[in-house]
Amino acid sequence: MQLSKRILTLTDGGSDGWDVYRRARSMAEAGHPVIELTIGDHDVPTDPAILDAMHAAALDGSVGYPIVPGLPELRDAIAARVQARTGAPTTRDNVVIMPGGQGALFSAEAATCDHGDTALFVEPYYATYPGSIRGVGATPVPVPALPEHDFQPQASTILAAARETGARSLLINTPHNPTGVVYTMKTLRGIADVCKATGMWLISDEVYDTQVWDGAHLSPRALPGMAERTLVIGSMSKSHAMTGSRIGWIVGPEEAVEHLINLSTHTTYGLPAYIQEAALFALQEGAELEAEITGRFRHRRALALEVLSKSNRIHTVPSHGAMYLMLDIRATGLSGEDFANLLLDEEEIGVMPGESFGRTAAGHVRIALTVDEAVLEDALRRLVAFAERLAHAA
Repeated sequence: MQLSKRILTLTDGGSDGWDVYRRARSMAEAGHPVIELTIGDHDVPTDPAILDAMHAAALDGSVGYPIVPGLPELRDAIAARVQARTGAPTTRDNVVIMPGGQGALFSAEAATCDHGDTALFVEPYYATYPGSIRGVGATPVPVPALPEHDFQPQASTILAAARETGARSLLINTPHNPTGVVYTMKTLRGIADVCKATGMWLISDEVYDTQVWDGAHLSPRALPGMAERTLVIGSMSKSHAMTGSRIGWIVGPEEAVEHLINLSTHTTYGLPAYIQEAALFALQEGAELEAEITGRFRHRRALALEVLSKSNRIHTVPSHGAMYLMLDIRATGLSGEDFANLLLDEEEIGVMPGESFGRTAAGHVRIALTVDEAVLEDALRRLVAFAERLAHAA
C-alpha cells in the first residue's frame, strides 16, 4: 500500500544532519565516556514539587477527558505571564494549550497555510521547522540569516523572499536555537514591517523567553499592528525543565484561537488535566523556580565564554540567550560536520555540526550547555586544544 506523499516527503529525504548526534548517543550507550553537548535537554530533571503536584492531581481524579482549550485557570496564568513579560494585552481567550512547543508549531502552520502555500522560516533553524511546514501541505522556503550579520535576519532579505514566493507566513525564533542570538528591536521592527506590508502571518517561537542573559525578552506581538497577525509559541519545557511533560501553548488573536481549539478537538483532544495542573502549580510558584533553572545556564555560559576566549581558532557567535553557543570553526579549515565527527572520534565529545541547522551555519558547531560546570569546562578546554592541533597540522 502506498503512503501519502505528505508523510513520505516530511523530511525531504537524505540525511537530516543529525548523524553525529546519533553516533554520539550510540557510543555513550556502548559505554564510551562521551560528553554530550548535543541536544538542549536539561541535565537536571523536573523539580520534585512539580511532579508531586502532578501525582496528586492524578490521584485526585484529573484523569478523564480534558477541556480541549486547556484549564481556564492555566490559560489565565499563561495570559497574565505573557502580558507581564511582553506588555501586550492578553486574556485566556488569546491562549490555547497545546501538546508541547512542537505541537504548537505544527498547529500554527496549519492555521496560517493552505495546501500549496509557501511558508518562510529563518535559517539557521530548529530541525523540525521545514518538516512541520511540509506536514501541513505547504512549501518551506528558508530565509538566510548570515554570520556576517551575527545571524540577525535582515528585513530586506525577508521582503524579497516574501514577494518572490507570495508566502503566507514567516516563522522566527528568539531567543534563537541554534545560535543563542536574541533578535534586536531593530530586527523585530523590520520583521513586523515586512509582515504588515506583505500580509504575512508571523509565527514567533519564544520557548526560550526566560533565557535572556543580556537585556529583556522582546516579543514582536507587542509591536504596533502585530497582535492581530502574530501567533506566539510558548512552552514549559525550557523555563521549568518540563521537557517530557509536553505542555505548550499558542497565544494569538481570539478568532485564530477559536479555530485552533477546533483543530485540537480533531487531533489531540486536549492535554491530560493532571499535567496541566502541574504546570499551573509550577507557574504559581513564581520567579524563584525559574530563576534557579535559568541561573544554571547563565553561569555555564559565563564559564564557556571564558574558556573559549583563550582560542585563536574559534570565534564565538555573539549570543545573549538560550542554552546554546554557536562556534565559528572555519579557521580550522574544516566544515562543521567534519570538525564534529573528528572531535567525537578523537576526544569523545559530541557537538552538533552547524550544517544540521541549514547551509548558513556551515563551518560552525553548536554546543548545548547541558552538563555540569566541571564537565563543561573540561570538554571546552579539550575542544579548544583540538582546534589548535588542527590548525597546526594544516
